[in-house]
Amino acid sequence: MRKLLTAILASGILLATSMAWSADKGAPKQGERLQAANEVFQQIMNTPDNDIPQDLLERSVCIGIFPSVKKVAFVVGGSHGSGYVTCRTAGGKGPWGPPSGFSMSGGSVGLQIGASETDFVLLFMNRDGVTKLLEDKFTLGADASVAAGPVGRTAAADTDAKMTAKVLSYSRSKGVFAGIALDGAVLKPSSEDNEALYGKAISPKELLLDSHVPPPASARPLLATLEKYSPMQAKKAY
Repeated sequence: MRKLLTAILASGILLATSMAWSADKGAPKQGERLQAANEVFQQIMNTPDNDIPQDLLERSVCIGIFPSVKKVAFVVGGSHGSGYVTCRTAGGKGPWGPPSGFSMSGGSVGLQIGASETDFVLLFMNRDGVTKLLEDKFTLGADASVAAGPVGRTAAADTDAKMTAKVLSYSRSKGVFAGIALDGAVLKPSSEDNEALYGKAISPKELLLDSHVPPPASARPLLATLEKYSPMQAKKAY
């Protein structure tokens, strides 16, 4: 019986992950994905008293935005999507720098069924999390502590766990789904996205830490939106 259950779960994982990857094959090109990321962030921040707290935005050193991550499940869930991470220049105190492409994938076990598209926003609260992000594979909850980010105008009353997490995560669901969580989600650098966006092979480190590469024109609306809600300024220690 145990072997049968294991086989069913394994088959479910393969099916759900395969469906999620297949759903992502028609993803927008790089410029369209950057536009979608800009729209996602703008819409989230336009929600009165239910947006990302200003003080957390000011403290963040990097932001990742993953629009329309596909997730499907039949007992076992699987998800896959693509997005961009951008970091502040000048050691975390300057304007937002050139974005770097990343993929997001993951799976979860539980009594789940359905399909959805979810937008994710990740705030990286210190440079340690960013350094690990540049490795071949970055697992939320394992390589860096992650907590569900608080919403509202201020995060002053939130728990210590959330305030000390290296990554704060936000989601906006476009479909009906249960059991969505970011613990165990895997982020991987996308060399293909970066080469297509910048016209040459370029590493995430060059974009996120060195920041010597000028942002492409298609990224400027997103960077302008980020600067609008979290402008360059002397930031508090976190």
